[in-house]
Amino acid sequence: MIEDMTMRKLAPKTQTSYIRAVKKLADYLGHSPHTVSAEDLRQFQLHLTDKGTSRITINTTITALRFFFEVTVGNKDIVGKLKTVPVPRKLPVVLSREEVSRLLEATTSLKYKAAFSVAYGAGLRMNEVTTLKVSDIDGERKTLHVEQGKGRKDRYAMLSPALLDILHRWWKEGRASGLLLNGGWLFPGQNPVNPISNRQLSRAIIAAAADAGINKRVTMHLLRHSFATHLLEQKVDIRLIQVLLGHSKLETTSLYAQVATDILQEVTSPLEILPIPT
Repeated sequence: MIEDMTMRKLAPKTQTSYIRAVKKLADYLGHSPHTVSAEDLRQFQLHLTDKGTSRITINTTITALRFFFEVTVGNKDIVGKLKTVPVPRKLPVVLSREEVSRLLEATTSLKYKAAFSVAYGAGLRMNEVTTLKVSDIDGERKTLHVEQGKGRKDRYAMLSPALLDILHRWWKEGRASGLLLNGGWLFPGQNPVNPISNRQLSRAIIAAAADAGINKRVTMHLLRHSFATHLLEQKVDIRLIQVLLGHSKLETTSLYAQVATDILQEVTSPLEILPIPT
């Protein structure tokens, strides 16, 4: 199975998740999973449901088991009784512009302030922020090169003058302190050879939110949500926002229209324009 996943260049996290799912099935059965019947798999899914396993975890497990049986075992028919379950779509929480300003103001480290500014000012995912290199900044074209983002796709993100200014200030400080190496990471970790970790960024933004007195559960992805929502409120075309976010489907981007409260407030209700009875 590992060889099959390696041949298809599945991401290391995906491989770990798939192996964990097959191990979970083997533990449930008490014997090698390749000898199961379709009814065994159906009972296993019922077992996961009865245990209160989340819908997302159930679907991930089913995807892994389908790979194992269809690709590695070579038995496509046996997974017929496994059924994915619908996952409710929740509206994203966003920060107001005032809250974003307070968050950045409360961030004393210039490195973290620059990283948060990239997430909010360019709409990057946390992994995309951590893997930026100094060479990805194009000051002349006002773009950030996002290399191999989600879905293994390259794209260009916007680089506003305000964001370029804070990145320049961080670059000068990082070079002076020996943290930014030639051709190295824009946001290095404790060892400059390695990029900053997701855990480091997550801890830093939680601390900054607490210092700013923000009661919402603030994450790096929340800054990305806020970026998209605020652009919609600025009347930026939703198809352009889709490109900037790197979404493959417009329906994913359109979700932000439901949380762009400034836009909702501008819409006139049909109740307001009913004719006055004579």
